[in-house]
Amino acid sequence: MGHLGERPRFEYESERIVWERLERTVPADTDLIANLRLTTQKKDHELDIIVLMPGAGIVVVEVKGGSVSVDEDGRWWTSGEKRKSRSRVRPVEQARDGKYALRDYVERDARWRESSRSRVRWGHMVVLPFTDLADDFATPDCPRWAISGRGDLDDLAERIREVVVRQESGHRVPTEDDIELIEEILTGRHLPTRGVSAEADEREAVADRLTQEQATLLNAARLIHRLEVRGGAGSGKTILALTQAKELTRGRGGRRPQRVALVCYSIGLSEYFKRQLAVVPRKERPAFVGCFEDLAREWGITEFPERNDTEFWEHGLAARMAELAAQLPQGKRFDSVIVDEAQDFADDWWLSLMRALKDEETGGLYVYSDENQRVFSRFGKPPVPLVPLVLDHNLRNTRQIATAFGPLTPMRMTLRGGDGPDVEFRPCETDDALGVADDEVDRLLDEGWQPRDVALLTLGSRHPIQKERWDAEGQTGYWRSFWENDDVFYGHVLGCKGLERRAVVLCANAKPDLERATEMLYVGMSRATDRLVIVGDPMLIREIGGDQVAARLGLS
Repeated sequence: MGHLGERPRFEYESERIVWERLERTVPADTDLIANLRLTTQKKDHELDIIVLMPGAGIVVVEVKGGSVSVDEDGRWWTSGEKRKSRSRVRPVEQARDGKYALRDYVERDARWRESSRSRVRWGHMVVLPFTDLADDFATPDCPRWAISGRGDLDDLAERIREVVVRQESGHRVPTEDDIELIEEILTGRHLPTRGVSAEADEREAVADRLTQEQATLLNAARLIHRLEVRGGAGSGKTILALTQAKELTRGRGGRRPQRVALVCYSIGLSEYFKRQLAVVPRKERPAFVGCFEDLAREWGITEFPERNDTEFWEHGLAARMAELAAQLPQGKRFDSVIVDEAQDFADDWWLSLMRALKDEETGGLYVYSDENQRVFSRFGKPPVPLVPLVLDHNLRNTRQIATAFGPLTPMRMTLRGGDGPDVEFRPCETDDALGVADDEVDRLLDEGWQPRDVALLTLGSRHPIQKERWDAEGQTGYWRSFWENDDVFYGHVLGCKGLERRAVVLCANAKPDLERATEMLYVGMSRATDRLVIVGDPMLIREIGGDQVAARLGLS
């Protein structure tokens, strides 16, 4: 606001000259405001310069460039400074009207009234920096002391100070508190502040539009019933899978509606699909939506061992489901199966999915995958040939985030996600990573991120808050908190594949024991759409992500 703040821009050279002269010569406690627009019910005012002087008063200065003259009828004219011909001007009227409009605006403000302040001194002045004025110049509405010409510029600061004494000596001089309040009033009230959420909203809207435009690819592939869509993180695979599930269920391109299964690996992603489809018309809801475990329950399997029972989950469950699929009546089978996160499906799982089709030869199988997000040590693939379709545009992450994890993607990606804050790295000892990550969450909240937009994801052991919520609310309640609680989400990268949050703190609190540590780092970094902070030992991140990722994170 003050003369030491951000430098204003001026349309006219005359205004710049007056501003710079005042800037050099007014006392340190004097503030200057340039180019203030003030709208009243009667007219719009443009105040060239306002001088706010504690202990003296407030003066509105009207600056007129070019050669200014006054004719015998008292009319003011100017020529030059962007004017091709002589123009009529009313500098005294502009200065005086601007003063009264500004004074009324300040005194009508509740902050001024509620403080019970009496009127302070207000004045107005005209400055003609390119016009010479005689010492005895005067007009009925403009005495010599209320106007300054080219020869008065050296004493301009003192002349402006004298104006309020002559014009309004009957009112009190403003204190520093008065000046501060006036400046506060002139900034407006209840202003919307720069918000990271608003910027993220705009980027998300663009990403959503690009992702929907990308869905037109489905029209080009509508005659293909065996398709594999490959793409890196942020390419919109999950939204494309969701869109395809709705379109096949509804029927598209003159094709009949289908009975569709939309299947994925992670519980969190399956909950996302269910929530998205719960609000669409029934005719667009697939017959089945959920993870592979949900499908087992759908077919009557109710008992499941611990997650670490690899033999059951990868072989025993799949064999049992293949038997049940073969016994399904035709009305319970599917015309098409869509699989998201297909890279994490075990080899034996595909057999039960194929047997669940109404026609194993012609039934639709649509697979969405990213081999670089294969975070489990299992290697399965569909038992039938698929036509590949490659997505090589990143739409969901900012360019800064996508650039950071770029070396980990399966292909070179075109970055279309918009600009955002730089990715930040907070170095610390591995044992201290959780505490530092908690501090970073607090910092993001202080920046203005809403708690519901923030996630803390770990590469090593689960965060204590994640354990607490899981124990208290169970699996379903824990994942419900991802969407329903207006709170920070605490999770592990293994459970968040296919999901995203605007701001993510990725905590390297241990080196993952799994062979797929690099893939886990890739998943964790790409869960952030707008803001990413990584916490941990730089050497550990380099070991997991390689030299290229380390270089992009600025690690020494």
